[in-house]
Amino acid sequence: MPTNIDHALRWWAHAHGDRPMIVQSGDAVSYAELDRWVGRTARMFTDRGLVAGDRVVIIADNCMAWCVALLAAMRNGAIGAGVSTRLVRSELDWIVGDYRPRLIVHDAAAADRATGQHGAAAIATAEIDTLRSDGNGGGDGDVAATIDQDDVAAIITTSGSTARPKGVMFTHRAIVEHNSWQVIYDPLHAPYRRLVVAPMSTSAGTFPFLHTLLAGGTAYLESRFDAEQALDLIVREKVNFVTGAPIFFQRMADLPAFAAADVAHLAIAHTGGATVVRPLLEAWAAKGVILRQMYGQTECGGTGIVNSREHALQYPDRCGGGMMFTDVAIIDAAGNFLPPGEQGEIVLCGPGMMKGYWGNPEATAAALVDGWLRTGDIGELDERGLLRFIDRMKDIIISGGLNISAAEVERVILELDGVEEVAVIAAKDDRFAEVAMAIVHGPAIPETAAIIAHCDRNLSNFKVPRYLIRYDEPLPRLASGKIAKPALREAHGGDNPLPPRVR
Repeated sequence: MPTNIDHALRWWAHAHGDRPMIVQSGDAVSYAELDRWVGRTARMFTDRGLVAGDRVVIIADNCMAWCVALLAAMRNGAIGAGVSTRLVRSELDWIVGDYRPRLIVHDAAAADRATGQHGAAAIATAEIDTLRSDGNGGGDGDVAATIDQDDVAAIITTSGSTARPKGVMFTHRAIVEHNSWQVIYDPLHAPYRRLVVAPMSTSAGTFPFLHTLLAGGTAYLESRFDAEQALDLIVREKVNFVTGAPIFFQRMADLPAFAAADVAHLAIAHTGGATVVRPLLEAWAAKGVILRQMYGQTECGGTGIVNSREHALQYPDRCGGGMMFTDVAIIDAAGNFLPPGEQGEIVLCGPGMMKGYWGNPEATAAALVDGWLRTGDIGELDERGLLRFIDRMKDIIISGGLNISAAEVERVILELDGVEEVAVIAAKDDRFAEVAMAIVHGPAIPETAAIIAHCDRNLSNFKVPRYLIRYDEPLPRLASGKIAKPALREAHGGDNPLPPRVR
């Protein structure tokens, strides 16, 4: 059975060749044009020595040629591996040493980091802008590699919130099956018209693009998120599928143009990665759009489970439950399954799970146990089987032996008018070992006393932040759109001098 991504591209090019597959900045590439472009680029890669199983590292901002490089690697039976454009040379050297690619495809901004010697290896490189002239110019060219559905198709590099980034491997089968359950669970009566704004180097970029291709839809690709441009695209192109962090939807809702914007055709709107406050849900619901909370991580294809439309407004603190082909459960430290209402580690089982971590069998064995993905996140299931995400294990602050969920404190502070972003991290404390520190940003942050009083009314005393830092600029974010807590911990946690106590 030819269950692979390249077979899907060839099929759509034959069945609906004139349908646009990628649209960016007003330019469109149809399925037939994309198929030819990928074929010629795949031939160019072959001429440079690429063979099945090789890795192609891609370091560039979102563009059509990025997508072509990924698909051309797959057509060769090779593995596409996107990495963040934010990486400095030493970080890229480490990843290149880990992945050992045959080829690095880069844009002009990354040329100095991508070219030259990487440790002991000199790697072939290609400027991404040449792919259109070299790969989509005159003449014919294509390859016909044998691709097995269980071959690795892509490596998604984790954002690096751990000590070293890990390469998360996905097979063709996993990506196709993950798309299949989404199509079944969220059927549309028209082809996907999906906005893709997250970096293609992340699961939030690669998977929406590939799922759109597999479903025969159109991907509206943006190089970066701009709220005004995103809202304009949704309205003008009648985009019907958007996935993004809550901050994406918040910034669009804050625009003056949002009040008159017709977004009722946006049939699927998934959000996750941070607390979704009720005013944001209600703002979009008033426009006929239900923001549906999801739960997932790179290792499960980005989206593991998602709230139904019915539950999204009724239970805004839940993010879905077990689905047709996906199970979610809670386990204790010994691996025993826990009943509803008890907190423990969230585990997932279903289509779309990673094959493992590239070159790291120990980490793979720790994450994939008896068919379940151990997420490293804390949560609980209610009597309806709906998941309440509590926090990342690493975001639990242990104060005097009591657990403080950073996400819970963040949710409470976000209820205040004038607060747009908040991150809660651990601060050292001589008496309790750790206490909560809140870092806030917004257009009109309330007085410190008002913030602490609000926390007092809604949180146990030990959870109330003892320190508060105000940011004039937006909080730093990872490529995925999540707040970059590692950077905040480095700047304000650990042995850094503490600000005056507020409690």
